[in-house]
Amino acid sequence: MIELRTSAEIDEMRPAGRFVASVLEATRDAAAVGVNLLELDELAHSMIRAAGAESCYIDYHPSFGGSPFGKVICTSVNDAALHGLPHNYRLRDGDVLSLDFAASVDGWVADSALTIVVGKAAPADSRLIKVTAEALEAGIAQAVVGNKMGDVSAAIGDVAHAAGLSVNLDFGGHGVGRIMHGDPHVANDGRRNRGLPLRAGLVFAIEPWFMLGTDEIYTDKDGWTLRSKDGSNAAHFEHTIAIAPDGPLVLTARSS
Repeated sequence: MIELRTSAEIDEMRPAGRFVASVLEATRDAAAVGVNLLELDELAHSMIRAAGAESCYIDYHPSFGGSPFGKVICTSVNDAALHGLPHNYRLRDGDVLSLDFAASVDGWVADSALTIVVGKAAPADSRLIKVTAEALEAGIAQAVVGNKMGDVSAAIGDVAHAAGLSVNLDFGGHGVGRIMHGDPHVANDGRRNRGLPLRAGLVFAIEPWFMLGTDEIYTDKDGWTLRSKDGSNAAHFEHTIAIAPDGPLVLTARSS
């Protein structure tokens, strides 16, 4: 069911958005050559405890997950495109690291993701990250009253295709509110002027993710991490946005 939020409810969601942004900033800044993925998870976990927030991930067990997730942040490295399960791995120079984090504060959820390179970046990886970030901004720009969801999806897909990237449609954005994943689905490619009419009060996450080569993925033996089928690197960006009468509000905007 798709729910429209009042302006008061959207204001109540802002603390969750600020918290999620702060955790991503902290884990991004802590990521360096030699840092263990489990250390990043513990940092996020400590911030959850200190804020009195609740993890959306630790007990999460959807049909596509092999078991309850068991950690509080997704750490996807290199060919890991989505849902990277933190494990005993120390980051190396040139690693592409995507961080995806969702949490609940006072009963409201926010969800966001970003990608960086640890150490020195290969030009192809830098370009992939830039294109994926630009696709997120293009999608957000179309999230206005009077447009349709297809306008958001088409804007994301156009950026990818212009860069020569293919788009996997198995996973995309989603409604956000009292739970992490709800309606509507936000595909990362589509046709303009199609789909759900966008109205003030809609709150959803927009999350483009692209791979340098294939658009095919497979599930790692850990039961969670989704990897590119050809081993090419991936990038992932996400913001939770609310549609207001005068434009989109980025609830998970970061200060840096």
